[in-house]
Amino acid sequence: MSNPETWKKWEGRADGKFPLRQWLGGSDHSAVFLTERPGQTQKVAIKLIAADADADEQLVRWRAAAQLSHPHLMRIYDAGRCRMDGTPLLYLVMEYAEEDLSQILPQRPLAPAEVTDLLPPLLDSLSYLHSKGFVHGRVKPSNVHAMDDQLKLSADQIVSAAASNPASRRRDVYDAPETAAGIISPAGDVWSVGVTLVAALTQNVSFESDPSSSPDPPETVPPPFRGIAHECLHLDPKRRCSISEIQARLQPAGRSVPAETQAPPPPPRRSKRSGPIIAASLAAAVLVGLVIFLSHGKNGPEQASAPAAASSEQAAPQSQPQAQALPHAPPAVAAKPADRQASAPTQKLASSGGDVVNQVLPEPSKSARNTITGTIKVGVRVDVDSSGKVTAAKLTSPGPSRYFAGLALKAAQQWEFSPPQADGKPTPSIWAIQFRYKRTSTQAVPQRVTR
Repeated sequence: MSNPETWKKWEGRADGKFPLRQWLGGSDHSAVFLTERPGQTQKVAIKLIAADADADEQLVRWRAAAQLSHPHLMRIYDAGRCRMDGTPLLYLVMEYAEEDLSQILPQRPLAPAEVTDLLPPLLDSLSYLHSKGFVHGRVKPSNVHAMDDQLKLSADQIVSAAASNPASRRRDVYDAPETAAGIISPAGDVWSVGVTLVAALTQNVSFESDPSSSPDPPETVPPPFRGIAHECLHLDPKRRCSISEIQARLQPAGRSVPAETQAPPPPPRRSKRSGPIIAASLAAAVLVGLVIFLSHGKNGPEQASAPAAASSEQAAPQSQPQAQALPHAPPAVAAKPADRQASAPTQKLASSGGDVVNQVLPEPSKSARNTITGTIKVGVRVDVDSSGKVTAAKLTSPGPSRYFAGLALKAAQQWEFSPPQADGKPTPSIWAIQFRYKRTSTQAVPQRVTR
C-alpha cells in the first residue's frame, strides 16, 4: 500500500457503505476519494489509511474530533473499519473542500491584506481546540481549506493535548522541533502558525538552517507579520507567544506601522430601499472563500458585450479591519451618480425596458490589486423583483480568484434597477453583470437577460 497508484485503482468501487467516486489524491499512507453519505446529495470526502497496530487509537482520536464543532473546523461525519481486496483499512468521512492553500502558493504568495483575512479564522479555530484540551498537530498550507465562503482547518490530525506519542517524528519544518521527541502541545501549533505565515507571504520556508538557534523570518516579511512569526518560532516552546497574543498583535493599535486609511466618500444618493441594502452590506462579517485561495493565472470567460458600462479608478487604500470583526473582504464602494456620468453614462435599454439606477463597484485592497496581471473577469447573475431590488445573486463565471469573485458578488447584491414595464405594471427581471478588475480600475458591464 506504499504506492499511491495502488490506492487509485479503487476509484469507482461502490461495494461498501461509502462508494469511492472521484480520486482526489493520495500518498504512501493514505488515499482520498469523493463519496456521498447514504440518503444525502452533498459531496463529502472519504480518507482511507492502512489499519496498523495503532488503528484502535486512531479511531478513538477521530471519533473524539467528530464531537468538536467550530465554524472554521472541517466536520467529521463518520469513521470506522473496512476492507478493500482483503486489505484492512480505516476510513474517515469528512467535509469536502475544493481548494487548499498549498495549491495557491506555488503560483504566487499571498498579499498582506489576504494574510490579514487568513489569520483570524485560523487563530479562532486553534483557540477553540486548545480550550477543549486538543491540539491540531499539523497546521500547514495543505490543511488550510476553502469551503464556499469560509476558511476551515482540517480535523483528521487533531489529538488530545494530554497525549504523548513516543513514536512521533518530525515530518517537516511545519512540525515544531519538540515533536521529534513525541511532545505535542498548543505551543507546537503556534510554531506551525509561524511557519505557515512565512510560507504564505514568501512561498519559501527554507529559512530554518541552524538547528541550535531559533530561525529568523526573512526581512521581506512585512510588519506586523514578521514580528508575529519571530515570536512563534522560538526553539524553546515556553518562549513562544500564545494564540491570544497573536490576535492582539493583529489589532490596529499593535501594528508596527500605521494602518492605511481612506478618506470617507461623500454621502451616496439614497433611496427608500438603500437603507436596508447598506445595513445588510455592513453586517456581512464572514471571510470570502478562501479570500485566501486565489490565483490570477487565467481570466474568466468573456461575457457578451453590453450597452452599459461603469468604471471606477482605484480608490485610496482601505483601512485594515480589526481582527475581531473581519469582513470577508473590503466593503464595496458605491459609485456616485456624478462619477458614472463622467466615466460611462448608463444607457436605457429601450428595446427591453428597465435600467440601472444604482450600481456598486467592488474595491479590492491595494495590495490585492497589485497582484493583478491583465484583467480578471467575474460574471454575476442577479434576480431583481418588481420594485427593482436584487433578491438573489449568483456567480456565473467566478474567474480565477475566490477573493475577487466574493467582492463582485457582494457588490452586485447592492445594485438597484428601475423595473421593466408590462401592461403598464413593473415586472421582475434578470441581469447579467460582468465585473472587470484591472490593476488601476474596476469596471462593471450590466446587461438585462431575456427570460
